[in-house]
Amino acid sequence: MLMKFTCTIILLLAFTLGFSQNQSNSYQNDRKGQLYFYWGWNWGWYSKSNIHFKGPDYDFTLDKVSAKDRQGKFDANIYLNPMNATIPQYNFRVGYFINNNYNVSFGIDHMKYVIAADQLVKISGEISNAGTKYDGFYDNDDIIIEEDFLRFEHTDGLNYVNLEFRRFDKLFAWKKISLNITEGLGAGILYPKTNTLLFNREVHDEFHLSGFGLSAVVGINITFFKYFFIQTEFKGGYINMPDIEISSSNSEKANQDFFFSQLNVVFGASINLQDKKTKADKN
Repeated sequence: MLMKFTCTIILLLAFTLGFSQNQSNSYQNDRKGQLYFYWGWNWGWYSKSNIHFKGPDYDFTLDKVSAKDRQGKFDANIYLNPMNATIPQYNFRVGYFINNNYNVSFGIDHMKYVIAADQLVKISGEISNAGTKYDGFYDNDDIIIEEDFLRFEHTDGLNYVNLEFRRFDKLFAWKKISLNITEGLGAGILYPKTNTLLFNREVHDEFHLSGFGLSAVVGINITFFKYFFIQTEFKGGYINMPDIEISSSNSEKANQDFFFSQLNVVFGASINLQDKKTKADKN
């Protein structure tokens, strides 16, 4: 299901790139020199992944592990209170239009990734000296991910810090409202805060540079009074984290890679730096 969704995003991206190229002569934008920013929230989906855990007393892999996001129910005190802005799954981005159609931007996709509890998966490898019932050798055996075995979450969060290159096109305008389409490609680093409890010992929850990500996005933008907008985005991509920190010891690590999809709803505004520069030059 997730792979189909991600492929759909990529196909939509290819279609809209072609569409926007055809439309660029029909609709003239005036965005060159604009600086924009937005803030909003996301809902995420993840493909199954193989997760490899390695430490002094264990070296094992869990196959096809399922995970989900953790976007809470709407609460005005959480979603609308600036003091609690980083609690939900959020998206922040600031960008600059280098010409009327293209912009470069920097953003943070704060997602949350939680392994589903009590799921049955396959395990291969060795666990020794853990002092639990899980000590032993495994060769594609069944195991249930129970609380006393493993808790594994990127919940504060699965932070995708990225740069994007996007195209932006106006589809049509009516009075002070315009409907626009945007699409782009991005790449960045993963800086998660991974909450890990392995063999019921040492809860570890620290930020760590763990890997990289690649992504594609397509979105519909509604702009009001030229400088305020609401935008809905479909985003998909690939995450590879070869260096996940799971304890305070550098000798204990995990690694995984997976595909992700997002539905984002964001609110933003822009200012025209070029107009200010032009006025300053005239003075």
